[in-house]
Amino acid sequence: MKKLLQEEYIDFISTAKTERLCVSQLIKEAEENGFCDINKKSVLKAGDKVYTNKMGKALVMFKIGSDDIAKGLNILGSHIDSPRLDVKMNPLYEDNKIVYLNTHYYGGIKKYQWTAIPLSLYGVVCLKNGKTINISIGDAEDDPVFCISDILPHLASKQMKLSASDFIDPEKLDLIIGGASGQSDEKDGDDKKKKELEKDKILKILKEKYSFEESDFNSAELEVVPAGRARFMGLDKNFILGYGQDDRVCAFASFKAFISSENKKRTTCLLLSDKEEIGSYGATGMSSHLFDNALAEIIYKMDVQNAEYIIRKTLSESMMLSSDVNAAYDPLNPELYDKQNASVLGGGLVFNKYTGSRGKSGASDANPEFISKIRSSLDGEKVKYQFAELGKVEAGGGGTIALYAAEYGMNVIDAGVPVLSMHAPWEITSVYDFLEAYKGYCAFLKMM
Repeated sequence: MKKLLQEEYIDFISTAKTERLCVSQLIKEAEENGFCDINKKSVLKAGDKVYTNKMGKALVMFKIGSDDIAKGLNILGSHIDSPRLDVKMNPLYEDNKIVYLNTHYYGGIKKYQWTAIPLSLYGVVCLKNGKTINISIGDAEDDPVFCISDILPHLASKQMKLSASDFIDPEKLDLIIGGASGQSDEKDGDDKKKKELEKDKILKILKEKYSFEESDFNSAELEVVPAGRARFMGLDKNFILGYGQDDRVCAFASFKAFISSENKKRTTCLLLSDKEEIGSYGATGMSSHLFDNALAEIIYKMDVQNAEYIIRKTLSESMMLSSDVNAAYDPLNPELYDKQNASVLGGGLVFNKYTGSRGKSGASDANPEFISKIRSSLDGEKVKYQFAELGKVEAGGGGTIALYAAEYGMNVIDAGVPVLSMHAPWEITSVYDFLEAYKGYCAFLKMM
């Protein structure tokens, strides 16, 4: 029996817990739906469906329409990275028979939320001989999990007096990966060998089971994420509880809308970028030339005259939904929200005209002419939507990839799913909002 879209989504976020896994899984499904790697195409024409994979961590997909591409694209843009812990370059050490991996947190987290919960380890280890080893430990049924320890309440009186941002030292967010076997080296009196005995056992496991050595951590990319599957939440199963819903809830809904869209005139695009949680920097982030480079290759292979001008014209005439989440109104903490301008769970797709902080700093601030056009389209498709800000003025703020899209001169607005407990290891969304986001993205892709 065919799965419901929300069931497919739960499967997706339960297995695609890193940006690399998102890209590989989505490429597989895209190819099943007729898309091919742009590197396999020398010429592009109307009706072609292609993708470009940037370093395994960002994905740009195009459906070539029959209209002049210089009339612009309809773009759905999301990010596929999420807050987590990254393993450092020289991470492995032993202390008092416990073996740790040293970590550095990635993105905006509350550090105390990451202690005393089961954690898994994903990523790649790249060897000097060119071989890449994929690491996935903690989510298979017979896998071990990992954990970061915390201070017991009986000894935490000093810790409990500190502010929430201070009572977990970020240098103490180190992952326990083994140790405490109870065995000692009775044959050798060398204290150093005794001290490193547990670490040596872990190194032996890494060598025998995963085929890499301690020095190979230098060229590894390993991410620590919550272990366990996403689940329906609530007796009525109207909520979804899972890791990484910011922003994979929008990325997945965008992907599904994109592969099913039928706009044969206007070229459409799906943009899934990396590094948004740390400012969109780096080669796979939206502040790079990731997107315009991908578009340049499209236009080159369409054999368009005056390509440089056409690239700029196409970008400036495009429309984009920055498909990113918004903070859902929290009835237990109402003082943080302007209730009249807050998104609510069960309210449908949420549009955020501007993000940023304080005096709209870092915002793209969408044009009302563009918003009216979107409203007309969504109303015609009977999509439920709402307009909101992210909390009260000066209560906080945040940014999205909309800022970088607006630099091209295109019309762009944030449009996503409201999330409760955003950036926590387990985030909460509404099934209804997810489905309305999918419908809204489908309607946007039809716009001319």
